[in-house]
Amino acid sequence: MRGTDSRQDAMFSYLSLDSRVPKDHPLRPVRTMVDTALKAMSRDFSRIYSSEGRPSIAPERLLRALLLQVFYSIRSERLLMESLDYNLLFRWFVGLSADEPVWERTTFSKNRERLLEGDVARRFFDLILRQAEHAGLTSDGTLIEAWASHKSFRRKDGRDDDNPDGPGRNAGRNFHGETRGNDTHASTTDPEARMYRKGNGVPAKLCFAGHVLMENRNGLVIDARVTAASGSAEREAALEMLAQRPATQVTVGADKAYDTHDFIARARALGVTPHVAQNDKRPGGSAIDGRTTRHPGYRLSQVIGKRIEEVFGWGKTVGPLRKTKLRGVARVGFQMLLTLAAFNLIRMRNLPAI
Repeated sequence: MRGTDSRQDAMFSYLSLDSRVPKDHPLRPVRTMVDTALKAMSRDFSRIYSSEGRPSIAPERLLRALLLQVFYSIRSERLLMESLDYNLLFRWFVGLSADEPVWERTTFSKNRERLLEGDVARRFFDLILRQAEHAGLTSDGTLIEAWASHKSFRRKDGRDDDNPDGPGRNAGRNFHGETRGNDTHASTTDPEARMYRKGNGVPAKLCFAGHVLMENRNGLVIDARVTAASGSAEREAALEMLAQRPATQVTVGADKAYDTHDFIARARALGVTPHVAQNDKRPGGSAIDGRTTRHPGYRLSQVIGKRIEEVFGWGKTVGPLRKTKLRGVARVGFQMLLTLAAFNLIRMRNLPAI
């Protein structure tokens, strides 16, 4: 018998949100790991929030919502709040009941500064990583395009041409014949962004440099940071991240950009064996020789090390790291840590030991 197309809503619902989420849903183990980390951060949250005044949105809920934004490639916080309003799965993950109203999107902007001051993203990233073990290391970097246009890249001394090519506030600009560089110019939209290009034949962009240190056993990110983009930023960030590791004998794989005498010497001083790809075309030749390259572990590092590109690929296709909508090194760094914590959660969900 044909059913009726009735639109009469029930006055009461006797099903909980938890019962609506399948027992084998992939977000269930992720939620368990996230809750474990957030529970350990309770004292951290208490320190950055006042004990007086009106209660604000729980930071645990804000972080769970931001993770959903990464998992489901939601392009804006406005759309995130719209989805959270009607999506029962999202409500369950964040911790909202079916009847609770969602908060305003501006809540993220108001609380982001507080979370930045408390270094919450770093603490959360470390607690997620603590739930897994790690082994050999691989380091690499990528460019994160800044939320700023070429037209905002102006002379620092203010001697730009005041007559743009066309009317309106978004008029075009003619840069032909003009020498522009980070020493003389800066973006008026995001002064911390730098004009940089990854290699020959690649256009220069206003961007930040994102750096990742990955362990080779499970492909988990064990450290990440954002810096100003420069020719030496990858090597300097790699050394800083390696210095934070326990003082045990480890190896680190990397591409030819790391094959410099300075990086090799400083890495060895940290007790790290550099398994970097040889750059024989560099003036003076490669900084490593057969004493390193003859070992089977070196060849293995070169093969496994390419897995770090999976991190950048995921962060730029699923996550928001291709072109950030935040400004400044601190805010972009917050976004990168949260994105890579989400990456680790997805990988850890499928690891049998977790």
